Amino acid sequence: MPAWGFLLTAAAGEGGRGPFAVNPGLAIWTLVIFGILLLILAKTAWPAILKAVEEREQKIQEQLDAAAKANAEAQRVLAEYRKQVEAARGEAQELLATGRQAGEKLRDEIIAKGREEQEQLLARARREIQIERERAVAELRREAVELSIAAAGKVIERNLDSEADRKLVQEYLDGIRGGRA
Repeated sequence: MPAWGFLLTAAAGEGGRGPFAVNPGLAIWTLVIFGILLLILAKTAWPAILKAVEEREQKIQEQLDAAAKANAEAQRVLAEYRKQVEAARGEAQELLATGRQAGEKLRDEIIAKGREEQEQLLARARREIQIERERAVAELRREAVELSIAAAGKVIERNLDSEADRKLVQEYLDGIRGGRA
């Protein structure tokens, strides 16, 4: 006799009131009610549960698709951003090179302008020196003429006409200067 059969006989001996006692009528009715309840749930609740599960599955799939689109968009934006950064770097390098060239050009222009101004100052100084030399020579001539007239006046002992004498001495000095004595 099987082990559970012993329990059945023990439960029957106690008047069918034990915790392990099986009442066949109750078991049949329990199965019938369970079957009816299962049919009712299959007709009413099961489609609603399946529909809710399918809707949830669709939502999750839509969210996954949206996340994939957002990820693709983020990758595109990141690539575009990287392109812009590279373009900005290139532009900055160009600006630096242009600035460097402009600085060198400006430096060369300033140096050239400084040299030009220096040459102009030297030329002006040379002209001023020449003018001053000519003035000094003219002053020396005038004094030489005055000294010559004074010396001649003492030699001759008479007062010579200063304008005519000056003209004579000036012609003589010009003649010495020109190489004819």
